[in-house]
Amino acid sequence: MTDTLTIRRPDDWHLHFRDGDVMRGVVPYTARQFARAIVMPNLSPPITTSEMARAYRDRIVAAVPNGIDFTPLMTCYLTDTTDADDLARGASEGVFTAAKLYPANATTNSAHGISDVERIYPVLERMEAEDIVLCVHGEVTDDDIDVFDREAEFIARHLRPIAKAFPKLRIVFEHITTKDAIDFVMEMGENVAATITPQHLHINRNAMLVGGIQPHNYCLPVAKREIHRLALRKAATSGAPKFFLGTDSAPHLRHAKESACGCAGIFNAPHALESYLEVFDDENALDRFEGFASVHGPAFYKLPANETQITLKRRDCAVTASLDLTNEEIVPFHAGQTLRWRLVSADG
Repeated sequence: MTDTLTIRRPDDWHLHFRDGDVMRGVVPYTARQFARAIVMPNLSPPITTSEMARAYRDRIVAAVPNGIDFTPLMTCYLTDTTDADDLARGASEGVFTAAKLYPANATTNSAHGISDVERIYPVLERMEAEDIVLCVHGEVTDDDIDVFDREAEFIARHLRPIAKAFPKLRIVFEHITTKDAIDFVMEMGENVAATITPQHLHINRNAMLVGGIQPHNYCLPVAKREIHRLALRKAATSGAPKFFLGTDSAPHLRHAKESACGCAGIFNAPHALESYLEVFDDENALDRFEGFASVHGPAFYKLPANETQITLKRRDCAVTASLDLTNEEIVPFHAGQTLRWRLVSADG
């Protein structure tokens, strides 16, 4: 039995820092584990220009603890009126690593998202030409489509047509939750990949609804049936280079989660690596964890893998019931539980 695992320092290819005091409070949790992170742009107002992205990046860097090497990778929030020239210029200058497609009103702060996907086809054409990665929140928002079917419907209605219209566009299908999404990604060429969160590997939809409403297990896309969770675990631990780590860590304070209209999002940053590693341990796939966490993502984004390393040991890791943040409380994923692995060292 392996009790110590040393791998290249991982990256998080999908997360939310928010802004202001919350951002300053959560950045250290990510920076202590990951060398880089794709930062989502769904602030209020959203990050829609390269100038806004530069300023946001500076605020994040200022929140990184001294002595820690961490690089935020910025994304452009696509709207119906995105300036393709600014996006391309921002990418060429190293400000934007990717652009994010949010269907309008699909998730937190997405009201400015895309109302009609075909309206941004000229922008996608420019992105394909400039080799800019498209990150996708893949859900339709129609009232008549069941919330548990919205990912599958998005694939059929929008994602397949995008992949067909722009065959060289690099696409990351983010935080996938269904076997439908896995099948789609595997059918496509090397330019289509997906991120998988720790929560969707650990929980199914029962976790939100059994024993009363469980708001801290509510995120978007929502967790699905057990058949989908098991398919995600198989994909993540398969060694397939199309799947890589993206936590979708999304902080909301306790009062916002436990309100009459609880916010969607799971804050998993404090013990993200331990959470993922427990899954790989369960699936007898510890030898494939470095690929998922540290290799596949950089390869897809055409970035070098990190040279520094981290070490995790098979050691009890008790997750606190809540954390102090901005003089309030935030509840982390696995609150009150004990995980079997602990991050013990990280270079850089």
